[in-house]
Amino acid sequence: MDSRLLMDKTDRQRSHIFYDQLAPWWPLISAPEDYVDEAAHFAALFRQHSARTPRSLLELGSGGGNNASHLKSMFEEVMLVDAAERMLEVSRVLNPECEHQLGDMFSVRLERTFDCCLVHDAICYATSLDELSAVLSTVYEHLVPGGVAVLAPDFVRETFESGTEHGGHDHGDRGIRYLEWTWDPDPTDCTYIADYAFLIRDGTDEPRTLHDRHIEGLFSTHDWLTTLQQIGFSSMVVKPDQDDEVASTLFVAIRPASPKA
Repeated sequence: MDSRLLMDKTDRQRSHIFYDQLAPWWPLISAPEDYVDEAAHFAALFRQHSARTPRSLLELGSGGGNNASHLKSMFEEVMLVDAAERMLEVSRVLNPECEHQLGDMFSVRLERTFDCCLVHDAICYATSLDELSAVLSTVYEHLVPGGVAVLAPDFVRETFESGTEHGGHDHGDRGIRYLEWTWDPDPTDCTYIADYAFLIRDGTDEPRTLHDRHIEGLFSTHDWLTTLQQIGFSSMVVKPDQDDEVASTLFVAIRPASPKA
């Protein structure tokens, strides 16, 4: 693979146009109402696998808070953690009753535990098994014994297909449209590329265009389950039904009620 296609790891994590320059546009790129079905699916999994009524939720890589806007009514306490301050600013407007914390899912330690933890598609920024292990360790350390995590990568290796998606919304005289192109130049490694093209209209100005590239992790189901076991979780795979609104493979991970041996 041409090394020019890859950015330095620090740049990948911190310089995405998505989460900085375009953060104020996030509700028009990906509106909260687009998350109703997916959030309901996560809520059902939390209820199904929790030994008691869950009262607290931690979301790592919470972004603009769209999932939380639907899940927060289920919990008495919601903590949202993200590495992009400008995305947290968006979420604070949408979810003023939730706690927000700037932090990196690979290393943050809040000195608190929660009944449930969600890592949505932010988990895709783990691009090696070591990085995946680091995120899952963060999850483990923040769950109470018996706590439940839902992990929602966009793809596992077995289900990956190159393709395109598009979307966007208008509000008054502002609007944005995007094309997402996912492709895998090297099927032998554990990453793929998501390229985004944005067309942005702001008032009467001529539309402008932006491009943003994301390098994302791609692991087999076996690698996921093995890494979860190494961290200390009991886990299961949740595959989508043919008529399921949620089309990706999920992982439910439970921190055992007794300590690791």
